[in-house]
Amino acid sequence: MTRWYGKLLGFIAGWLLLRHPGGGLIGLLIGHAFDADWFGLGRSRDQSYRVLGVTREASDAEVDQAYRRLIAQYHPDRLSGAAPELREQAEARAREINGAYQQVKAERGRK
Repeated sequence: MTRWYGKLLGFIAGWLLLRHPGGGLIGLLIGHAFDADWFGLGRSRDQSYRVLGVTREASDAEVDQAYRRLIAQYHPDRLSGAAPELREQAEARAREINGAYQQVKAERGRK
């Protein structure tokens, strides 16, 4: 579902602040930018889901399965005989996966 309330609130705020119909138009455009997430304010939560390769609508079991699959693939201990560069990349990716999983679990635990 797309957001719409930013446009309405932006229009009203622009009209009231500038006391001109042009102010309403400017507020409408700014509200649309917030609704469309042009400023990247909602990306942090969605980024965690993208790292795990699931959607926000995924069940807890699907999130756990995706986490286990990815961490098994990128765990640094599995690359013990690999080149140091590959091992460092795997460690960085494993940290990213762990962070994303912790963030998703914390977000879902609050609900």
